[in-house]
Amino acid sequence: MNDAANKLPSIAIVGRPNVGKSALFNRLIRRKVAIVHDQPGITRDRISAVCASGTRPFVLWDTGGIFGAGEAELTRQVRRTAEEAFRDSDLLLFVVDAKEGLSPIDEELARALRKSQKPAILVINKIDNEKHEPFAAEFDSLGFGSNVLISAEHNRGVLDLLDEIDRLLPSPTVDSRPTSPEPLAVAILGRPNVGKSSLINSIVRSERAIVSELPGTTRDAVDVLYQRDGRAFVFIDTAGIRRRGKQSSSVEIFSAMRAERSVRRADLCILIVDLTTGVTAQDKRIAGLIQAAQKPAIIVLNKWDLVKPNRNQKQTITKLVEVARQQIFFLDYAPVLITSSLTGEHVSKLFGSIEKIQCAARQHVSTGVLNRLLRQAFEATPPPIIRARRLKLFYAAQSKGKENQQLRPPEFVLFVNDPRLLNQTYERYLESRLRRAQPFPGLPIILTLRPRAQSATPPSRFRAK
Repeated sequence: MNDAANKLPSIAIVGRPNVGKSALFNRLIRRKVAIVHDQPGITRDRISAVCASGTRPFVLWDTGGIFGAGEAELTRQVRRTAEEAFRDSDLLLFVVDAKEGLSPIDEELARALRKSQKPAILVINKIDNEKHEPFAAEFDSLGFGSNVLISAEHNRGVLDLLDEIDRLLPSPTVDSRPTSPEPLAVAILGRPNVGKSSLINSIVRSERAIVSELPGTTRDAVDVLYQRDGRAFVFIDTAGIRRRGKQSSSVEIFSAMRAERSVRRADLCILIVDLTTGVTAQDKRIAGLIQAAQKPAIIVLNKWDLVKPNRNQKQTITKLVEVARQQIFFLDYAPVLITSSLTGEHVSKLFGSIEKIQCAARQHVSTGVLNRLLRQAFEATPPPIIRARRLKLFYAAQSKGKENQQLRPPEFVLFVNDPRLLNQTYERYLESRLRRAQPFPGLPIILTLRPRAQSATPPSRFRAK
């Protein structure tokens, strides 16, 4: 994030499992980021977003249930992650469940909050109507001077909570308005347990995302903010995408949908493949999602530490990359890297690849060069005859693309006699001829065909010079 965003005050939502922390998080940031489900322990990672619902923006953190439910080997990591939120936050929102009443875990957590000496607001959730308000009296024994009655699900009392937050937030020391471009959104995709969270942890050198050998640990799409050499990134750690038939619960299906949505909102997609198992049918399916969304991409072959030979390492890397390219041939524009997220080997090369893709996205093929190149391609290999007709090219130009895109894939507009006469094989041929002149590494090439009468002349902005 930019320096101003880094200086935004930070607020963490804490509480035992299933009291409504994720529902409150979604309500405050006004969009669904955290998965809300009645199964305890769903939120296992720290999820952050900038909240602008009140008078002053702040960074809001949703944490896992601190003394939480869930698999035994995750409990320690969830607790440590939440305690890290204690240290990093300016204000804590301690959420309790009015309907279930005061629990020993609530009392233990209240003692931990007082020990942290951080400002805190007791948020008594699930007060859905006036009849539920007497339930709040039970929590007076916790001794918090500031408490608010809310229903995150029904948006009751949220404005009162925002007023209390504004009262307790530290005074701003700098102008908190963003002054630099939005960070590059990078989605980390792959099957369960291929090393997505480990890769992010290796990049940011912390344990922001929980890493476990248990598949399916990351159930939300977790945004991890990171800055390197003056460049800002948001790494989206997505839930592992399984085959539909192997999704064992509604939470996993929802997580897969969230991961697929992450592909759409990402500027760049990184597909992680496990070197110990090789490219699987599911890896190809995820690559197909990236291709269909026409997203810039990098393929990372992970767990190099487990397959690395003692000799001929360069030859082994070359062979592994070659095999991966053959198997994921339809994502042929994506650079292929080999890494070990566990040891950090070759991880830094990822940023070199990202920089090359960013440079390629700024490249432009002049209209004159483009038209000569495409006419030569048509002459060398004429288009096939379809329905007794052949595709004819009148002229072409590179589009400026969408202004709000961080990484703009090159889009070429071809004015032709009939767009329906371009089949997939010939489209790939034209793409390959374009890449000979300008490789555009990591970027898909988009061909947009528009019908135009043969007698017409191109608009002045498209005319070759």
